[in-house]
Amino acid sequence: MPRLPLLLLTAALIAILTAAPSPAQIRWTHLSSSAGQLPTPAGSNQQTGSLIADLDRDGTNDIILSFRVHAPALTWFRRTGSTWTQTIIDPAFLPLEAGGAAHDIDRDGDLDIVFGADASAHQLWWWENPAPRFDPAIPWTRRLIKDAPPNQHHDQLFADLLRTGRPQLVYWNQRARALLLAPIPADPKATSPWPATVIFSGHTGEGTQRAAAYAEGLDAADVDGDGRLDLLAGNYWLRHTTGMQFEATRIAPTGGRIRAARFRPRSRNAQIVIAPGDGSGPLMFYECNGNPREEACWQGRNLLGHDVIHGHTLEIGDVNNDGHLDIFTAEMAKWTRNPTPADHPEAKSWILFNDGKANFRPEVITTGQGWHEGRLADLDNDGDLDLLNKPYTWQAPRLDIHLNNGTQPPRPPASRTRKP
Repeated sequence: MPRLPLLLLTAALIAILTAAPSPAQIRWTHLSSSAGQLPTPAGSNQQTGSLIADLDRDGTNDIILSFRVHAPALTWFRRTGSTWTQTIIDPAFLPLEAGGAAHDIDRDGDLDIVFGADASAHQLWWWENPAPRFDPAIPWTRRLIKDAPPNQHHDQLFADLLRTGRPQLVYWNQRARALLLAPIPADPKATSPWPATVIFSGHTGEGTQRAAAYAEGLDAADVDGDGRLDLLAGNYWLRHTTGMQFEATRIAPTGGRIRAARFRPRSRNAQIVIAPGDGSGPLMFYECNGNPREEACWQGRNLLGHDVIHGHTLEIGDVNNDGHLDIFTAEMAKWTRNPTPADHPEAKSWILFNDGKANFRPEVITTGQGWHEGRLADLDNDGDLDLLNKPYTWQAPRLDIHLNNGTQPPRPPASRTRKP
């Protein structure tokens, strides 16, 4: 045999044997109300907010959806065995906005919930969990947190930012262009409205060509490694200083959905991910190797290399159980209110798998499904993270779940033997 072909064959065999193995693939089981596998949401064709919380304290996460246009305002989906049932929390009509938060507001051992009104109204409410007596015929008691203009409350969060030992409620008031903090009253059932303080106001990267028309996005994390929870909102990091005062550091030119975590576990400073919300733009990853309180320290990189079209989904979690935090983001297929056609029929969702060093491998999970306020959560109580998809107007009312059935090893390479 000529020497050159033999050398080439040897090199090819070495390359095959020493190549890094292909990553294992997650097996997903898709359940949808459109196929009768889940109850069809009882609300309108504008599904605004989604929330994950164990409302009945059975150890399994539940799903809460909010609506506007017509009643009911809130519905609750819970899983028993492999069966999902739907219960109406509030049968009234309320113009509820995206967002929502859960916390034991009245300190009775169960989770209560908070949602706010959209741009047509000025209220912010909380609903008292009636556990353990759940009667589908009796609505949950609704109480007011805020009952005065300005309008619109997109996103809420509970976190102990003041280090008092009890979380405070943080919420956006978009028409006020303000972020407010409200300690939970000593007697929340008898206190209305809750006293609140503006902790930030001004521009958060919204209103530009590549951003939404209003501020949104909230998260809480220890950004600078000092052991204290910080607040992330829009395109800012807010560090509590004293009293009700916060020091704001701009992280990025535009804001949106925002999350912070340590994608490199030994990092002193957290890394921050920003995705577009009600707008389009890149999925950006920001990190700081110097003083995080200096804006110039934060440097970003585009994780996908192209825009995310009307994202409004950004979650962080270890999806493949390899000990490293991953990123989940997705696009809306429809953001206008007319029933048809889809605004973005090729809408995609991605998981960006982290190698533990903040190097990400994007994987397309779905194409052609419209996502809005998608969530990462263990929905079948098997210890791994599943995907919740609650579209806004795309084929709504509709609910989809992608159950994570773990990873399977990659297929071995095809045999490469010489023919005689």
